[in-house]
Amino acid sequence: MRYALRHETRYAYQETVDLAYHVLHLTPRALPHQLVWDHALRVTPTTVPPAPGTDYFGNSTNFLTFAEPHDDFVVEMTAQVEVMPRPALDPAATPAWETVRDALNGVMYPDDLEASEFVHDSPLAPTSDGAAAVATPSFTAGRPLVEAVIDLTARIFHGFTYDPQATAVTTPLSDVLEQRRGVCQDFAHVEVAALRSIGLAARYVSGYIRTYAPDSAPRLTGADGSHAWVSVFCPGVGWVDVDPTNNLVVKEEHIVLGWGRDFADVSPVRGFILGGGQHMPSVGVDVIPLG
Repeated sequence: MRYALRHETRYAYQETVDLAYHVLHLTPRALPHQLVWDHALRVTPTTVPPAPGTDYFGNSTNFLTFAEPHDDFVVEMTAQVEVMPRPALDPAATPAWETVRDALNGVMYPDDLEASEFVHDSPLAPTSDGAAAVATPSFTAGRPLVEAVIDLTARIFHGFTYDPQATAVTTPLSDVLEQRRGVCQDFAHVEVAALRSIGLAARYVSGYIRTYAPDSAPRLTGADGSHAWVSVFCPGVGWVDVDPTNNLVVKEEHIVLGWGRDFADVSPVRGFILGGGQHMPSVGVDVIPLG
């Protein structure tokens, strides 16, 4: 499936910003199952071109510096991306989860060094007894890893309520675990923390998902949004992506921007400003299937 993407983030500042630095994670990641045919960034105010880079996790970044006073900031990303089917997977044929846990925490598989980095805590997805308690009903003795992960994904989907008013970016995971409410970012953090709390490797994936308008309803420009899901490491298979917000194994309707330990590593737009006063971003996203 080929998609046209548009992501616009707009800040209208209450007071003039005198100096600003921003880092953008707004470049879709080129992957064996994802081809990036076209990509462009447009930034206001007009400054020197964004400085491209690559972060620790291999994601493409762009750095912006505004050294002149400005009252607003707009960044628009457009891209065309083709997402192809991933290899077929039999969850019941994957290794027992304890075998994978022991390998990640002891004698590693030859190519597991990267995966082992995702076993440990991160600021927004800390390991805890509470997070482990979310995972343990799915991870019974000897159960195949991916089968257990799919079960955990379903349990988070059914056990947590999607509620955009319940949390903010700064809401700690402990509150989400207590309230059992949140958005895709929260559900991804819950599953990542749950998997890490029992010794497995999990990473946070940032991107987009194709959405569907109700029958006969017109498609609303900018009505889509950023999305987040989870990737878990399985020896012999690689990284397997699951989406606890929608209770599914990721296939052709998810577009990957990048991945990291948690949201803070791959926030689409983040930075530092001097001035600005009170301000909130306005975000509009379009994910348009092209066939």
